[in-house]
Amino acid sequence: MKKAGICLCGIVASLLVTGCGAMPDLTQEETELISEYAVGVLLKYDKSHGSRLVDTSAYDTVEEAEMPEELQEEPVPEEEPEEVPDTTEIVDVSQDEDVTEPSVSSVEEYYGIPNVAIQYTGYELTDSYPSIGEGEELFFSMDATPGTQLLVLKFSVLNTGNEDQLMNMLGYGARFRVSVNGEASNGALATMLLNDMQTYDDVIPAGSSVELVSIVEVPQNTSVNSIDFILRGNGENATLSLQ
Repeated sequence: MKKAGICLCGIVASLLVTGCGAMPDLTQEETELISEYAVGVLLKYDKSHGSRLVDTSAYDTVEEAEMPEELQEEPVPEEEPEEVPDTTEIVDVSQDEDVTEPSVSSVEEYYGIPNVAIQYTGYELTDSYPSIGEGEELFFSMDATPGTQLLVLKFSVLNTGNEDQLMNMLGYGARFRVSVNGEASNGALATMLLNDMQTYDDVIPAGSSVELVSIVEVPQNTSVNSIDFILRGNGENATLSLQ
């Protein structure tokens, strides 16, 4: 290598020096080309020089193959994510308790009817209502369906004011249901009776009272022990215990 370097230096010197030691007239580009060529030749014959741009993939393969098995790193298996137990709580709502309707003291309180007092006066069990007297003609009457009776709930409505009072139950959106002896409630029947409290729309004179009714069907031969009058149509339902 030393001989090759000495020979190369002589060649370069001969190219750079001519005649009586005068420097040849070279361009900058020609000078750089000669320098690059000289460096390339030196690196070619310099066995101790290693290129910095060397493909090391072959060396990696050899080193891995020659390395003792106990020193070789075993691949670490990927850890699977730990399963999180399902903690979703299942709520059984099938056994929810029945919603109890709030109690009120009167019909007029629930619907906000001014200047009247509505008082429950009793009930009647009958096959038809109203009953027809001899020689009377009724505008409307109703009969119970086979196997049932009509439970007629009666109310006295008093005008407590000093002026005539219009009472329009349709305007209050009144709707009634009736539960007898704690059984499931049934809706009050829609009738054409002029004194049906669910549809009553008339003027009550000052200081006067009228009898209104609400009718529901019950099984034949029912023995009435308790009556719950359920008021609807004013947002939240309410229950009025009649007896």
